Amino acid sequence: MIFKRAVAKLRAQDWSAIAIELMIVIVGVFVGTWVANWNQDRVSQAETRKMIARMDPTLRQLTDYFRSARTYYATTRAYSDTAIAGWRGDPRVSDADFVIAAYQASQIQTLGINGSTWSTILGTDRLRDIEEPNLRSDLTLLMTSDYSQFDNAGLDTPYRHNVRRVIPIEIQDAIRKRCGDRHDTLAILTLPPTCEIAILPAETAKAAAILRAHPDLLEDLQWHIAATAAFLDNIIPVETAALRIMRRRN
Repeated sequence: MIFKRAVAKLRAQDWSAIAIELMIVIVGVFVGTWVANWNQDRVSQAETRKMIARMDPTLRQLTDYFRSARTYYATTRAYSDTAIAGWRGDPRVSDADFVIAAYQASQIQTLGINGSTWSTILGTDRLRDIEEPNLRSDLTLLMTSDYSQFDNAGLDTPYRHNVRRVIPIEIQDAIRKRCGDRHDTLAILTLPPTCEIAILPAETAKAAAILRAHPDLLEDLQWHIAATAAFLDNIIPVETAALRIMRRRN
């Protein structure tokens, strides 16, 4: 209909009317395209929100774990400082405190997640369909990060092995029973910051003497502290990305 009117007006050389008709066509095409793109953006945003909602439990598990890890390893670091003082002969550190601290300094908690978890949730094709560059970048970081740096391999150091070889098993059992890991939730472990166990002074004195007879354990402990510090540094990019993704849902 518009085309027929335009041809008739062209024959009549009604240029003003032709210009108006042409403008109507252009505006109509523009509005139609804008509406289609707007609707597509709405659909894409809705799909992204649904995707983040599906990820939410795993993201929360991840961020809860990282938050608890800082507290956990602050506690093991305090025990490490006490153990170091014990090896250096600080008279303020009793034999019992030395032995307990040497054991508790070797405690670790790790993360049960890997990059394939995100691939399972997102699907193999979903990531490239996400138009928002920052969100796509954060999701890419989660999917491609090396999660092995958060597992046992990174923190199961020689110190953890060697110190548990020399502390009498009866004392280890008593420490674990009284002051071992506490499960607040499935994802969060806590470690008591202090520990008192009912062991005879003669037994703790003997255990302390065994530890002091292995000064190489002090070097192992220093390496263990460095490994823990590296672990805490490595969680920052992944944690930051996870928190940014979670904020996008709100």
